[in-house]
Amino acid sequence: MDNALWSGKKSRKIVCRIIIEGDLVLQTPGHFGNGDTDELVDMPLMVDPLDGRTPLLTGASVTGALRSYLRERELGFVQPENRYSASVLLFGALQDDEEGEQSALIVEDALGKNFGVEIRSGVAIDPKSRTSREDRLFDLELWPAGTIFPLRFELVIREGDDEIKLKQALATALEGFNDGSITLGARKRRGYGRVHVPGWRVKIYDLTTLEGLLDWIENGDKPLDDVSRVQDIKTALGIDGLLPDKRRFFRLSATFSLDGSLLIRSGSGQDDRGPDMVHLHARQADGSIKPVLSGTSLAGALRARALKITNTIGDTDRARALIEKMFGPEMKGNVNPQASRVIVSETTIENAKADLVQNRVSIDRFTGGARETALFNEQPAFGGDDTVLKLEVRLLNPQNYEIGLLLLLLKDLWTGDLPLGGEASVGRGRLKGERATLTLQRDGADQKWKIVANGQGLTVDDRARGVLEQFVSALTKYLKPYGNMSRSKDQNF
Repeated sequence: MDNALWSGKKSRKIVCRIIIEGDLVLQTPGHFGNGDTDELVDMPLMVDPLDGRTPLLTGASVTGALRSYLRERELGFVQPENRYSASVLLFGALQDDEEGEQSALIVEDALGKNFGVEIRSGVAIDPKSRTSREDRLFDLELWPAGTIFPLRFELVIREGDDEIKLKQALATALEGFNDGSITLGARKRRGYGRVHVPGWRVKIYDLTTLEGLLDWIENGDKPLDDVSRVQDIKTALGIDGLLPDKRRFFRLSATFSLDGSLLIRSGSGQDDRGPDMVHLHARQADGSIKPVLSGTSLAGALRARALKITNTIGDTDRARALIEKMFGPEMKGNVNPQASRVIVSETTIENAKADLVQNRVSIDRFTGGARETALFNEQPAFGGDDTVLKLEVRLLNPQNYEIGLLLLLLKDLWTGDLPLGGEASVGRGRLKGERATLTLQRDGADQKWKIVANGQGLTVDDRARGVLEQFVSALTKYLKPYGNMSRSKDQNF
């Protein structure tokens, strides 16, 4: 029997299989690339090789996102796993653990439906001139918001496994799809790839009973179309709670009105007769088309202004190091890649007037007349009394001085001193702050502060005022560690 192909003593002794299904819906456009380029775009999408058009979301991508989120939630950001971690229990051994177990969770590839293709352009901005850099323009394909990927998981319970811990680890990981913590694909920290799963379908096969085993053999590979959908994954799996959240982050959620107009260019109009420049619109998960403020545009503006603020306060080298530590280094030369710790979201511009075309002309400075061939028209998003933008920025593993820098960025956005989008020199892109909620999570506890516009002033809780001022003071101390001494005196130390 030692040479037998199968031995009961050496089998995995599976006693239960749990099938979980849910429809993952893109809330913002997502780019799941194939790692190649083609003649049309710089970054094409991954598709089903059988038909060459259906969106493909690989099980490996989903598994990586779930494992990373579960590790971060259980241990904190950038903390390594160990063999006793819930992520190892659910997804299998560490790479260098030769005696570890294989994954208890099987994740299938997902083929998308209800899809189309969006094309977005990206460009790097020179912080000094605020114009695009040479050789830094690229375009990429995106699956639009509303694209659906049917997910299917299979949790394998063996004899002797702690079923409650496995279910708790799985429920904790899947919850990340619905709290905004898990985003998928490229540039996911710049607003792409935000997802939501509206409900889950779960079926349990008890393989220790004859009925359960026969049911699994006959129906184990079939979709759960006859199973009722449950919104809460904890209820669906029959557990009481999730793993404690040990992540540390600072979240800034603010509501603004649009003071004037905003223009983030999306290329030419819909046809040759359209305006020369049109504000960026995107399909939403509900199928509507709305003007949006892209996360890439917001992040670029925040980075450029953050560099200007830090250069004003302190030493140039120290300022640049701080910006690269928060927003990631510029990819030039032999730079080690590092993901940005500042995460921004793409947001819709609600109740904007986006169907008005404005004609403009370039003036010859010598003659004072219009230049030839310099007449053009634009279709920006115009703000009204009820136009609203809701911005969200998160900073992972924040230091007090980094929070202080984000507060100064909020001030500049709030007062309209930091314009967004293009043509800031003619008054576009200025916002007016209405209210903001600041959340700091450390060691499983939340601290919240609120700021509300009150006429020409602000309403801030007295206790919050002192704490927020300490964050800004910490930034000054970090950038000017030797006080107001000159740089030459600093060097003498």
